[in-house]
Amino acid sequence: MANNKLTEQEALQKEKLDSTVSSIERYYQENKKTFYGCVIAVLVIILGILAYNQWILKPKQVEAMQQLFPAEAAFQAGSYETALNGDGNVLGFKDIISQYGKKGGKAVYLYAGICELQLGNYQEAINMLKKYNGKDKILSARALACIGDAYVGLEDYNTAVSYFENAAKESDNMFSANYLLKAGITYEELGNETKALACYKEIKDKYPQSVEGYDIDKYISRIESK
Repeated sequence: MANNKLTEQEALQKEKLDSTVSSIERYYQENKKTFYGCVIAVLVIILGILAYNQWILKPKQVEAMQQLFPAEAAFQAGSYETALNGDGNVLGFKDIISQYGKKGGKAVYLYAGICELQLGNYQEAINMLKKYNGKDKILSARALACIGDAYVGLEDYNTAVSYFENAAKESDNMFSANYLLKAGITYEELGNETKALACYKEIKDKYPQSVEGYDIDKYISRIESK
């Protein structure tokens, strides 16, 4: 009896399985055109992306990098106006951003922002520098500090000091000493000598071998002697 009962259960399971398979096969037959259409559409999209990357994006990136070299050379020479706006023969960073966006590399926004800062165009510098989102911590910290410098130029010292402090945290190396010094001086400008002193003492404790560390005692003494 037990064997007969087991056989009946197995037969029932097989019948259900056959029914399920049959339903799947029927669904497939009824919808195979749609299925093939979806597969073809996905393949077309993938091939389109690959073609775009190979034949449009990569050549544009190479072209952008080539245009970047003269602007970088002008930047290194301290010719910030030429580096930013070009000279009629070569493109500047602003033109490269306008024509190529980030294809010339994320650093193009950092370059352009520093040029604007050096030329005294503080709000334009902030706008450019905030678009830089590179992963290099040293460059990211530099961008934050430059935004702080731009806010100092706009006499927005409260905002400036927060950027200097963030730059020091982001960098967390000898460059941090310079950013902490900027923060301390800005705190003094705000009349907050307690926080200024804290910045100077952090330089003395954490970065005594930095350039700023060698002279930091005079900043500390100036506040403590009051």
